[in-house]
Amino acid sequence: MFKLKVTTHFAAAHQLKMVSDKCENMHGHNWKIEVTISGHQLNDAGVLIDFGDLKRHVSGIMDTLDHKFLNELDVFSDGNPSSENIALYIAESLNGRISDNGIQVDRVTAWESEDACATYIPERNG
Repeated sequence: MFKLKVTTHFAAAHQLKMVSDKCENMHGHNWKIEVTISGHQLNDAGVLIDFGDLKRHVSGIMDTLDHKFLNELDVFSDGNPSSENIALYIAESLNGRISDNGIQVDRVTAWESEDACATYIPERNG
């Protein structure tokens, strides 16, 4: 099994409902995102996926979040744009982009501050 990890950042505002008084006010974070993918087979070049390709996929997802009020995005219309739901959204979006060659998202961690993060680990099919 091979695992690759990339990190990126985005800045956005959100407003969490039913969490704590402080978080119910609109506020922003500079999120740090860690994405780990895994797979068993290397390609003909001897890599799981080119880091440049992986970073481009992740960057495309970051563009949907960066400098936005997350509560207004359709993807969060059914729930809070929490760090947990942000990690889920990124994982599902990335899986849709890299699902060939047996590569899958292993985990996504969304750091909303230096000392607080949420990690989503997709369940494996089989």
